[in-house]
Amino acid sequence: MTITTRTLSKLQHYFETTVDRIKDGENYQKLQALPPLKRWAVMAGLFLLSQLAVFGSLYLVFGKIVVIGFVASILAGLATGVGALPALFFKNISRNLFNSMLGAAAGVMLAATAFSLLVPGMVYGNAIWPGKGIYVVSLGMLVGAAFLHYADRQLPHVHFDSISDVHLTSLKKVWLFIIAITIHNFPEGMSVGVSFGSGEMKNGVVLAIAIALQNIPEGLAVALPLVGLGYNKWKAVGIATLTGLVEPVGGLLGITMVTAFQPVLPIAMGFAAGAMLFVISEEIIPETHSEGRSRYATFALMIGFIIMMVLDNMLG
Repeated sequence: MTITTRTLSKLQHYFETTVDRIKDGENYQKLQALPPLKRWAVMAGLFLLSQLAVFGSLYLVFGKIVVIGFVASILAGLATGVGALPALFFKNISRNLFNSMLGAAAGVMLAATAFSLLVPGMVYGNAIWPGKGIYVVSLGMLVGAAFLHYADRQLPHVHFDSISDVHLTSLKKVWLFIIAITIHNFPEGMSVGVSFGSGEMKNGVVLAIAIALQNIPEGLAVALPLVGLGYNKWKAVGIATLTGLVEPVGGLLGITMVTAFQPVLPIAMGFAAGAMLFVISEEIIPETHSEGRSRYATFALMIGFIIMMVLDNMLG
C-alpha cells in the first residue's frame, strides 16, 4: 500500500503543478483580465479553432469514416458526464437501482462485444486468412485480457466492487477508483474506433451506443462519492466527465491503426473484445453481487443484452 500511496501522491502533485503553471502563464493572466463575456467568447473561439484543426486534419489524412468514429467515441465518453448529472440532486441512490443500472450496462456490453466485435472480427479474419479467423480473433482476445490484467496490476487503483465499501468514504480511495474507471475507458474507446475502422458504420454505431449506455452508471459511481465527501456538485460532475474523455484517445488510436494497417483489424477487434469481457467479468458483474445475489442485476443484464441484440438486428 506504501507504493500505491506514493504513486498517487506523485500523480496528484504533477496535476497540481501543471495547473499552477498554466495559471501563472502570461496568456492565462491576459485572458483572465478580459471582461467575462469577452473571455468566454475568446475561449469558445479557441476551442472551435482547435476542433476544426483536429477534425480537418483527420478528414484530409484518413477520410470521413475516421472523423465519424472519433466523434462517436467523444459522444460515448461524454455519456459518463450525463450519468453523473443525478449527483447534482442526490447524495446517494438505492442499491437495487444502482445494481440494475450496472447489470444492464454489463448486458449491453456483452451483446455489443459478441455482435459488433467478435462476429465481424471472425468474418474479416477469414477473408484475410481463410479458415483461421476464429483463431486470430481468439489470440486478440487473450492479448486484450492480458493487457487489462497488466494495467490492473501496475497502476494504482481501487476495484469497482469497493464502491460498496462504505461508499468510498476515503478521498484517497475515491481518486484510486477514478483512476480505475479511466484505465477501463481506454479500451472501450478503442473498441469504438476499431469498429468504425472496419468500414462498417452499423457496427461502430451499435458499439458506440453500448459504450455510452455503459458509461452512465460509471459516471454516477464517480460523482456520488465525491459529492458525499463535500466536493462541489458541478466539480464532481466535471471530474466524472473527464474520466470518460480518455475514450476518444483510445478511439482515435483504434480507428487510425486499423485504417492504416487493415490486416491488424481482426486482431484489434479481438483485443477490444477481450478487454471489454475482462472489465465485465472482473469489475461490473462482481459489483452487482457484492452484497449477495441480486436478482435485479440478473434480469437487468438479460434485458440490456436483448435490447442491444434487437438494436443490432434493426440496424442490420
